[in-house]
Amino acid sequence: MFNIKNNMMITNRQLFLSHLAQTTHFPLLVEIERAEGMYLYGQNGQKLMDLISGIGVSNIGHCHPKVIAAIKDQADRYLHVMVYGEMIQSPQVQLVERLLRTLPKKLDNCYLVNSGSEGVEGALKLAKRFTGRAELISCHNSYHGSTHGALSVCGNETLKQGYRPLLADVKHISFGKIEDLSEITTNTAAIILETVQGEAGVIEGSKKYFATLRRRCDETGALLILDEVQTGFGRTGKFWGFEHYDIVPDIIVCAKAMGGGMPIGGFIAPRHIMDVLKKKPILGHISTFGGHPLSAAAALANLKVLTGSGLIDQVESKAELFKKYLLHPAIREVRNVGLLMAVEFESFEIVKEVIDRALELGVLTDWFLFHNNCMRLAPPLIITDPEIQIACDIILSAVEDVLYSEEIKKSEMML
Repeated sequence: MFNIKNNMMITNRQLFLSHLAQTTHFPLLVEIERAEGMYLYGQNGQKLMDLISGIGVSNIGHCHPKVIAAIKDQADRYLHVMVYGEMIQSPQVQLVERLLRTLPKKLDNCYLVNSGSEGVEGALKLAKRFTGRAELISCHNSYHGSTHGALSVCGNETLKQGYRPLLADVKHISFGKIEDLSEITTNTAAIILETVQGEAGVIEGSKKYFATLRRRCDETGALLILDEVQTGFGRTGKFWGFEHYDIVPDIIVCAKAMGGGMPIGGFIAPRHIMDVLKKKPILGHISTFGGHPLSAAAALANLKVLTGSGLIDQVESKAELFKKYLLHPAIREVRNVGLLMAVEFESFEIVKEVIDRALELGVLTDWFLFHNNCMRLAPPLIITDPEIQIACDIILSAVEDVLYSEEIKKSEMML
């Protein structure tokens, strides 16, 4: 872009830093020109292997041909025509019918939204409206989004303290701790929790815990909301994360990998629960762009690829390869549920340096909000076995480079 006033060229980097809101003082600043499959392509031939899928979004890879074709086809037909829930739009109804096939029969009604946070907001409202109760329960170190209601049930005070007051009548319990489930009472509208805690560093509950949780909700009339924003759409080796635990929730929230790269989410519940949004008041939840035709068409194509390709069946074996190759004295542990993985190091400082070095070497990774001494790995499910070995070799090289650099610093300090 040419700046007439100063008679100089302004780069995209300068515009980004000057005018686009940032959320840290150290953005990655990788300028992306295109993306395809496992890879992001930047300037001057830069090529990055994406091991985080746009934070759990691109499960079938970037710009999958069938998703792109569906978007182009729908763009030729119509874009936005009316607020959600008023007109019969083929992309929406076809998507929801296909999506509900992946779920137990009781979960037969879906409200389409734009994001995971909006899905959480809708689910919380629905639970309060259906039960007539006010109390909400969530877990310590949970993450459910950044809007006010979603942030209220987030389980990390650091994220919340600058925005109080938030929702009243919210309390937190420890994830996986069966004794804490006694906190669910007849005053509780709902308990919301991630099927696997993501930002806490991939923390899994036991089958006994989830069975007890389901039973306690049944005894008290509280609704069980499972946040499947990160764990849905094959990430864990099953289509839905809750399938590992032999329970059925009352409400599911989904987003991220739902759209194949396009923004879309949803909250899903039995129809008799969802129907309360029709009355007292009518229009109990409203979304202008929820289920946008382009996003719905992309999501339908994405869903067909996921359910028809066998990719989900390969998740566990691919995860085992990562665990086989990521062996190093500096790596304390590799935790995973499918291809949602946490690689634990001694400190955030080491993780950050390893992430930065791996980026220089051509691999994009990340850390977790509430367990920042862990590296996040959540690659597209299309990653091949040879690509897994290449990625792990690069990560281990980055670890070696960081440790060597640390040794040099220590030696210089001793001189």
